[in-house]
Amino acid sequence: MTEDVDQGRSQQKMPGLLPQRQTGILLAVTKQFLSQRGLANAKPFLESRLTTNVDVHSIISDRSSACHIQLVPAYEDYEYVQDGDIIIGGLFSVNYLMGSLAVSEMAHQHPLVCMVPLSQLYRNLQIFLFTIDQLNKDQSLLPNLTVGYHIYDPCAHPMKAIRNVLQMLSGPGATVPNYSCKRNWRLTGFIGDQSSTTTLPIAELLAVHKYPLISYGATLSSSSSPRFLRTIQNDGETFPGLIKLLKYFGWNWVGIIGTNDESGEREASLLKRILKQHDICVGFEATETFTTLDKKTPDDPMNDGILRKLSVQVAIVCGTYQELVLGTKIRKFLEGMTIIWAPSWAPHIVLLKKYPKVFNGSLSLEPRSWVTTEYQHFIDGFYPLKRPKDLLLQSLWMVNFHCLSGNREKDKLYKAFYKISLRNCTGLESIPGTWNIISDEMFDPVYDAVWLMAKALNPLNLSINDWYGNEASYRNQLRRNLKRVVYRGHSVNNEAGELITKYSFYNNIISNGRLLRVPVGVFRPYSSENNRTFVNLSLITWKTINNEIPKAWCTESCLPGSRKIQNRRKTLCCYGCLPCSEGEISNRTDSENCMKCPDHQWPNDNKTECKSKRVDFLSYTEDKISAIVIAGSVFFVIVTGFILGIFVLYRKTPIIKANNRNLSYVLLISIMLSFLCVFLFLGRPVDGTCMLRQISTGILLSISVSSLLAKTIMVYIAFKATKPGSVWRTWTGVKVPNYVLLTCSSVQVVICMCWVTLSPPFQEVDTQTYNDKVMVQCNEGSNLWFSSVLGYMGILATVSFILAFLARKLPDTFNEAKYITFSMLVFCSVWIAMIPAYLSTRGKYMVAVEIFAILTSNAGLLGCIFLPKCYIILFKPELNTRKHLLETKNTMSHH
Repeated sequence: MTEDVDQGRSQQKMPGLLPQRQTGILLAVTKQFLSQRGLANAKPFLESRLTTNVDVHSIISDRSSACHIQLVPAYEDYEYVQDGDIIIGGLFSVNYLMGSLAVSEMAHQHPLVCMVPLSQLYRNLQIFLFTIDQLNKDQSLLPNLTVGYHIYDPCAHPMKAIRNVLQMLSGPGATVPNYSCKRNWRLTGFIGDQSSTTTLPIAELLAVHKYPLISYGATLSSSSSPRFLRTIQNDGETFPGLIKLLKYFGWNWVGIIGTNDESGEREASLLKRILKQHDICVGFEATETFTTLDKKTPDDPMNDGILRKLSVQVAIVCGTYQELVLGTKIRKFLEGMTIIWAPSWAPHIVLLKKYPKVFNGSLSLEPRSWVTTEYQHFIDGFYPLKRPKDLLLQSLWMVNFHCLSGNREKDKLYKAFYKISLRNCTGLESIPGTWNIISDEMFDPVYDAVWLMAKALNPLNLSINDWYGNEASYRNQLRRNLKRVVYRGHSVNNEAGELITKYSFYNNIISNGRLLRVPVGVFRPYSSENNRTFVNLSLITWKTINNEIPKAWCTESCLPGSRKIQNRRKTLCCYGCLPCSEGEISNRTDSENCMKCPDHQWPNDNKTECKSKRVDFLSYTEDKISAIVIAGSVFFVIVTGFILGIFVLYRKTPIIKANNRNLSYVLLISIMLSFLCVFLFLGRPVDGTCMLRQISTGILLSISVSSLLAKTIMVYIAFKATKPGSVWRTWTGVKVPNYVLLTCSSVQVVICMCWVTLSPPFQEVDTQTYNDKVMVQCNEGSNLWFSSVLGYMGILATVSFILAFLARKLPDTFNEAKYITFSMLVFCSVWIAMIPAYLSTRGKYMVAVEIFAILTSNAGLLGCIFLPKCYIILFKPELNTRKHLLETKNTMSHH
């Protein structure tokens, strides 16, 4: 490879012709961009020797002829030229500061001077040269053609970028628009630059001449334009990668540090808008935090407001790169933060060496950049001793190793600017700036830009000799080819003019004095949502104590089981936490609202999940009430059976025959069945048991009360029949009590049948009464029919009680009327007390009340009616004789 590296080429005036209209367009475009962007970045520096107060009109001036442009010369133009069959123009900003060197009174005669060369940006130039070298060695893509280049360092300044483009278009000598003094100089297209600040104006300028431009670093979203292509994504596509990173760590309270220029303001504004869309708040936004080298570095009072926002633990740096000097306060403030570099700043993490306490442990997002072994061998030859004409390499050696250049004026300039002393060097020192991983694959925006241009040139290869006279046609065809090229399996996005690129997250750390860049994740802008981002947390080294993840939120997160409550006086991310209301849950951190559980579910104790409600009913096995009920029911059934056995055994005795033995049997059997009905109230209710429990209870109790009513009537008839000639004698047979029993019981049976037919009871699941449980219970179907059953039973009991009360003093051998009176008094009292208790309870307790009423009322009947008789039968047998019965009757008749 042959190179021609010149130190400020001599300018020769070359005649050229240009139509008046095209010249006007070119001048208008050039002046517009220089006036809008160039002067905003021009700053005085280097005491009185170096100044950037350069008037645009002194740089570009329309002399006597409209086709001539007078440009201020450069002190060192940093030009790289290699001839070839086709030429690719390149703009690679390696220096990041530019001004004018005052050598005369006239400002327009002050040469432009570039300062602050950065080794990590020089790497872009190295990759370009390496890729061109690879293209020339590999003739498969462009056979029988050699690729040359014409490169300038625009020093990250739009004024010089415009100047360099015009120099490449015109060739050596006077800069004449649309005229080149070089013959056989096939300038096909351009690659560059690193920043949007320089890329935008040269894109407008080249669009006038239809030259294609591929940028490897411009990221401004507004620069998405068909006027140029780029091998990286714009900020609108890459900022979501930063958002994904913030979301991954749960950060929602960050700062934005931008640069005080147009690019910095645009990026900061876009980033702030995207952060807001994803509910991430900006704790502070500062564009004056970083002080450039051309300013003094006092601790500006304007930063005090920023310094008070100590809760911010993460800051994102965006905008146009500037070499920085940090004041003491700012530096102390940033030392407590984790810095995230936006893609536009990511190539410049060399600042980590300058301010390790500030930038150590930082994260950056940038296009994946790998180094092949071939590239490593290629750059091994980049030493001043081997490349004496490479002025950029010489400047890097002066800055990094304080080496003398051999040019006294340049040495004096660098000594004054950097305040350093220079020494003689060997020229073989190792240049810093290559920290990437060795790999078998080359993947870099600059590398991709060159190959993209070469692939677009491939279809034009056979007709390249017809270039002259058809330059415009070939340029247009080349532009169209660029949009159709498929590279790495992807084509250029025609809307944004971007080549799909995979990005990497890097963790930048200082270890044993060495700068290490550890890839910790990937970001694929155009992949699906699930495959877009991956981060390996275990690979990240933080600057925090114990290597803990920084806590970048305004307030502590609201844990599951609570929700955020906004403080109106503060920003969205500063909030309080409020426990979820009863019946609601939140199952994620920082929930804005709590979710209500379904009817059949209820929150757990932490209110983090809904669980099935406890099913509540009077269980056979799980309730103590059930055990008591079962024991009581079984006991009374046994007692009733025992009494029934006594009555059957002593059925021929006077005390049993005295008051209708059959009614006693019916009463005992109905009482026994009523005790057994209690089991229908236990266990999980179903439609069948719901119908049977109420109907059977109502009918059996009605039979019991009807039997007592029949007994009471028989007492009254027996008393009336004792009078001589009484007509009541005809009613003393068995027919009357049987008729009373059947008639009164049948009415209740009819009521129950109508109830079952028209509106039967059914199983009901009550999810509303209690929050934490579901009650499985019986719905009576119709309160009217249920009330009718109870009401009719109450009427029978009331009539029986009244008749028994009226007949209590009538002569009777065994006081039957009195016992019936007491039994009805107990029966009515129990059921009257049961009604309010029944209505005031729910679920199984309502069932328990009804069971209690059934047991106590039947026990009252059993005790009041049958226990006195059993006592006489078992313990006073002498009273249960015919003789005693006759003596009692005689005594009564005598009275």
